[in-house]
Amino acid sequence: MTGTGGELGARAARSRALAVLRVRSRALAVALLPAGAEVILLTGAATGQFTGQGWDTARWVVGVLAVLVLLAAAGIALVVARARPAASPTVPVSEGSAPDLYRMVRELADRLDVPAPSAIALTPDCDSWLEDRTHPAHAPPVTRAHDEPVIPGARPERRLAVPAPVLVIGSPFLWWMRVAELRAVLAPVVAGTGPSAQPDIAAARRFVRGLDAAVAVADAPGRGPLTRGVYAALGRVARLLLRGCREHAALMERGVATAAAERAHAVDYGPRIAAQEQVGLAYAGWDRLLTKVALPAWRMGRWPSRLDVGVAAALTELSRRDRLADGFAARLGERPACDLLEEPGAVDEAVSLLTARLFHGGPAESGPSWAPVDWQAYPEEVVDRTWRAEAARLHRVLDSLGVSPSLDPATPDPGGPTLARVLDHLTEPAADTAPTVPAPTAPLDNEDDDREDREEREGKAYTPGGAEADPDPATERSALLAAGLSAALAREEREESAVPRGVRAQGPDSALWEDGDLPLFPLQPPRTGRELLAAHITAMICCAAVDTAGAAPGLDWLDGPTLLLDGERAADLTPKVLSLIEEGDPAPLRAWLAESGIRPEKPVRLV
Repeated sequence: MTGTGGELGARAARSRALAVLRVRSRALAVALLPAGAEVILLTGAATGQFTGQGWDTARWVVGVLAVLVLLAAAGIALVVARARPAASPTVPVSEGSAPDLYRMVRELADRLDVPAPSAIALTPDCDSWLEDRTHPAHAPPVTRAHDEPVIPGARPERRLAVPAPVLVIGSPFLWWMRVAELRAVLAPVVAGTGPSAQPDIAAARRFVRGLDAAVAVADAPGRGPLTRGVYAALGRVARLLLRGCREHAALMERGVATAAAERAHAVDYGPRIAAQEQVGLAYAGWDRLLTKVALPAWRMGRWPSRLDVGVAAALTELSRRDRLADGFAARLGERPACDLLEEPGAVDEAVSLLTARLFHGGPAESGPSWAPVDWQAYPEEVVDRTWRAEAARLHRVLDSLGVSPSLDPATPDPGGPTLARVLDHLTEPAADTAPTVPAPTAPLDNEDDDREDREEREGKAYTPGGAEADPDPATERSALLAAGLSAALAREEREESAVPRGVRAQGPDSALWEDGDLPLFPLQPPRTGRELLAAHITAMICCAAVDTAGAAPGLDWLDGPTLLLDGERAADLTPKVLSLIEEGDPAPLRAWLAESGIRPEKPVRLV
């Protein structure tokens, strides 16, 4: 029977919830033990059983101990109860902005015979879950409705709305999936509201979340020695209790998931199998869009304001290119799930800004150095500006290394920045290396700063902690130029990090997470020196193509910035650039430049 597995899972979850609550009861019993002993001693004294100097001393010692333990227990319990549990960064979706979505979720809950989620939120991730936000710190204050009478002289009433649980939906799902697919994917998630309403499970979850929040409070920096010692003791107790109930809590959640999956088994089971394929496809497209398309824009101080539209376009392009995805194109004629939103563009923009904050650490609001960009303006605003900024950095490093410009009397500006200067420098033999700048004779106060300054003067990439850059196959000149680029880029990033990035968000969910350590999920590790050099040389080639051969910057949904020659995507330059970097052989690259009509001796525009 379909209900048998679900009932077993629910029983297992409740059994494990009771085990978690027993850990709490044992902790309470330990805290009350000295007080119980003191009650026995006082009762013995009142009845004449425990008399004498020794019993009097014992009563004082145990009494003081009982008071201290009770105070400590009360303090710990207060911190556990009042500490704000962690909550996922999300964009709230009100019922007024998505009535069809709320209606679909409520109908799904009715079919599953479970309580409907009290609210819906979107997350910039390819996942969906239920999140309990019953803690008072998670509930925004709600003021009197506009149609309620206002009593003159009375203070406005404020109460706390208690939304629990909240259905969190991955935003890429709404733009890529069809309505039927989204309903099938959400069925097991919505079914989890049933176990969430069970009192023992809810109490066990509150206890575990409170302990986790207490550990975070205890680890918070910026306290004095005495306060730090008190919170250290609090952290040890909270971690001890967490270890005691960790296994029970994990098995409880596993039972809850089993019960929810079994309950949803008979609801849209067939479409759910097909929809799971779309989940994996959406995840691949979302990851590709962020790393290949969004990240270059974020680095230039621009944030694409329609990321979810972009992931739909990227996956559509994948369906067109990949024969394995041919069957997915037929479903594009069905109603997309984003039609369940009243204003999908506004929601997409809010999710896009949150994505930029989480994955790149951008400010909470737009400004002169952090502006939204639409997809039509992406090639000019992001691709072209990125190429020219990297080309300018490349020539600045060449200037610092003492590399003389390529002089050609036939050009209008013989000393201007040219691609030929880069090719000639990397092709020359390494005997005539650029003169090194002597290290400063006056010692600096900080040894680490001294090493940083010295390595930057010598054109080496500074890495904190004494770590050396990964060795890459390259010629001597390429290695020196790559190290100079690494040092220049690190210096620019330090200068940028010293400037305030923006104000904190003021939205409804801004109190649910701390944004002082953004980005929470950095997309890529630092690039190696060879990767940086290859990117900068490629950018210089693209600038030369645009300025001398009539090429244009473009956007590929799967590969990001691209060069368009005669309206067609240019061939991959990576093997030709690597041949120049690793072997000092410019022949493949020069042959391609001649074939494409690109003139390396002509200066390019860098700004």
